[in-house]
Amino acid sequence: MKENCIKIFKCLADKSRLLIINNLMESPMYVELLSERLDLAPSTVSFHLKKLEEVELVYSIKEQYYVTYYLNKDMLCLNLGEIISEAQWETDIQSEREEQYKESVIKTFFSYGKLKSIPVQQKKRKIVLEKIAESFEPDKEYPEREVNIIIADFHDDFCTIRRAMIEFKILERENNVYKVVK
Repeated sequence: MKENCIKIFKCLADKSRLLIINNLMESPMYVELLSERLDLAPSTVSFHLKKLEEVELVYSIKEQYYVTYYLNKDMLCLNLGEIISEAQWETDIQSEREEQYKESVIKTFFSYGKLKSIPVQQKKRKIVLEKIAESFEPDKEYPEREVNIIIADFHDDFCTIRRAMIEFKILERENNVYKVVK
């Protein structure tokens, strides 16, 4: 179903196929009848029916001299959310790529636990700041001096980094007391 969901959307992006599905919702039909009702050539209707069969939206049964096409009601009962959620595997792949990107940024900007330089790009800067924030204990309140000491272990410009951490809402400050934002 995962690979099929993209094919389903591509298949449904054709007006003739939507008209065929609409007619098959009324009752099962054979190619000649659909051709006549839609004012399309029988070869065109056959082509579209084959495409619909490939994605399992219709199925056919040979009855005497004709091949009758039926709508696969199970497929049509799926709502858009169910079809899209089947593509969850793509989200997992994206998360994995994002994690690899974060690791590469950290590897680029840190050397032996020290920050070589503060990234200019916002996205990279946030990744670096989040890495530094791992040194802070959650739910613990820190005086400004202690925050400066922790940040100074990574980079000499602790003021810029501290301000950036507040700006990115990684740290919050109230009455010169700092706390990691969850």
